[in-house]
Amino acid sequence: MKSSNIALILAIISTLCTISLAQNFIKHFLDAHNKARAGIGLKPLTWNSTLAAYAEKYAKSRMGDCKLEHSQGPFGENLAEGYGEFSCEEAVKMWLSEKLNYDHKENKCVNDECLHYTQIIWKNTLHLGCARQRCNNGGVIIVCSYYPPGNYIGEQPY
Repeated sequence: MKSSNIALILAIISTLCTISLAQNFIKHFLDAHNKARAGIGLKPLTWNSTLAAYAEKYAKSRMGDCKLEHSQGPFGENLAEGYGEFSCEEAVKMWLSEKLNYDHKENKCVNDECLHYTQIIWKNTLHLGCARQRCNNGGVIIVCSYYPPGNYIGEQPY
């Protein structure tokens, strides 16, 4: 077989693997979010490439320090930091664990530590885009952007 054919085959395999990894990445984020939303009767979120690009750009801008500082952009946003193989499922699980701090009847959080959870379950939020970035310090930052955003003061998430 000619070396050009081998190179072409390797390029095709590499592209297919990249597409498969990207689809799994998206599926893991959507599944983790939508399972929580389905549990309280909310519509599932759909993946939005514009939100994902925004999240990726912001995650890359945090590579130098991995600080969990919000972008102050036009979208709802959840941030998480971890180490090693910190995954999207772990980030979403961490955000969802804040459910214990949320009192739906009173619409209050304990020490404001439920706002990641309430963003995930915000009834008017329909679209999601996320990114995962390894930082220079060896950490990992995960950014999820939501549209329409949630967490409006005085409004219940659902």
